[in-house]
Amino acid sequence: MSELYPLKFETVLKEKVWGGNALVTRFNKAATGSLHIGESWELSGVADNQSVISNGFLAGNNIEELIEVYMGDITGDTIYENFGDEFPLLIKFIEAREDLSIQVHPNNDLAKKRHNAYGKTEMWYILECEEGSKIYTGFKDGVTKEIYEEAVSKGRIEDLMNVENVDAGDAFFTPAGRVHAIGSGIVLVEIQQTSDITYRIYDWNRKNSGKEKRELQTDLALDAIDFNQAGKNKIRLNPVLNKTVNIVNCEFFNTNIIVFNIAIEKEYYFNDSFVVYICLEGEFLICWDNKTEKVTKGETVLLPAMIKEVTLKPLNETRLLEVYINSEIPS
Repeated sequence: MSELYPLKFETVLKEKVWGGNALVTRFNKAATGSLHIGESWELSGVADNQSVISNGFLAGNNIEELIEVYMGDITGDTIYENFGDEFPLLIKFIEAREDLSIQVHPNNDLAKKRHNAYGKTEMWYILECEEGSKIYTGFKDGVTKEIYEEAVSKGRIEDLMNVENVDAGDAFFTPAGRVHAIGSGIVLVEIQQTSDITYRIYDWNRKNSGKEKRELQTDLALDAIDFNQAGKNKIRLNPVLNKTVNIVNCEFFNTNIIVFNIAIEKEYYFNDSFVVYICLEGEFLICWDNKTEKVTKGETVLLPAMIKEVTLKPLNETRLLEVYINSEIPS
């Protein structure tokens, strides 16, 4: 069996009524005629949206086919035991030219019961934002189920939301059950469980291309909401040059920020997991086993679990996200 290597994927652009063109013009996504690209799916195991490898001898195969053949060498043995051929994370770039709908995602138990699927815990890392841009995340303190239901009936759900101003470099962690929305003028990276289940609660009375209001799922949303998910939620940290700094560490994923201008040695013997690198600024080389792979701004790369040592060599100052699942090496 041929040796594995850092894998790149064909991105899939998704048109959205609230999208724009920043992902094409500033993050090097493939040109398109649409001016409303809301999402670029970078790495996906979602059914009917399987990411396809774009580099090396495995080009043309999708992620599920790859895991079927290489199993734990791709994802890690423990992760393969838990998820089988399904890749457990979904990585996206998102641009919101308008406010997105206020929504909520179910947890694993509810998603399995209703949809035979995984729930959706996610995080956002803000890449760009206009002055005054906002994130809607969780409720204000003291919102009860009864207060919420009354606000929904009157179309005033936004009055209950905790609203936070954002700057580039901010992050937000959104567990399943936390009501949320991305505000207008924001470009971000989203890291989430492999799930495409969203319950839309309020959509600003926006109409779709057919001039009808978009469908809401307020009945389904009610049981999914965790009313204890309230209050401030912004994660603001200052990266330390040439150091790995943690942003979010949860049961579903661990995300670090690395800003570097010298070569960095990375070892992953502590963990039984793949690693994902998301290049936010600059460009760098992944060096392993006397081979290299160049990564540029806007690219996402999957480092198979079997590769435990790499050197990251910046070609100029580079900013990237490092993502993996906490999974101890089996004894």
